[in-house]
Amino acid sequence: MTTPLQVTTARLRIPVTERDHVRGPVDAPVTIVEYGDFQCRFCGAAYPNLTEVLRQRADVVRLAYRHFPITNVHPYAESAAETAEAAAARGRFWEMYDWLYQHQDQLDPVHLSLGVEQIGLSPEEIAAEVGRQEYADRVRQDFVGGIRSGVNGTPTLFVNDVRHDGGYDLADLLTVVDAATDDG
Repeated sequence: MTTPLQVTTARLRIPVTERDHVRGPVDAPVTIVEYGDFQCRFCGAAYPNLTEVLRQRADVVRLAYRHFPITNVHPYAESAAETAEAAAARGRFWEMYDWLYQHQDQLDPVHLSLGVEQIGLSPEEIAAEVGRQEYADRVRQDFVGGIRSGVNGTPTLFVNDVRHDGGYDLADLLTVVDAATDDG
């Protein structure tokens, strides 16, 4: 006698709120939540596809980004996440997010400082805040929320609160967004 395989779908445990970094319409029928690590090459590969989904489905989808730095593998991931939060405190999260993913091979302190300057912020101020770990709790809260939602690697995407276990190439993402739009 065999027992049927029980499949459980991971669900987002922490709802998207005004605390999140969100790109796209507030009332979009589809919300993608990304748990990412700025130093992860797979997140880097997903980045242009998520950007293109937002462009192609501008009225339909919004993206919420949450930090999930895997520090034992990516030594600069934590400081990159905290730098993004320092930029967010100045209303520049998405500019920093774009820079970080477009320059993944330059996340060491010297290059990161140049990136901060390139988006028009004070490298000295940001470095001081990151040095004091002013944003470490925020990054940690995202990470813990990810663990609670079943995140165990990056990128992990949730589409309308359900973990997307498919690929993150453009065709896969457009298919899952369109299916979620039809379900809504």
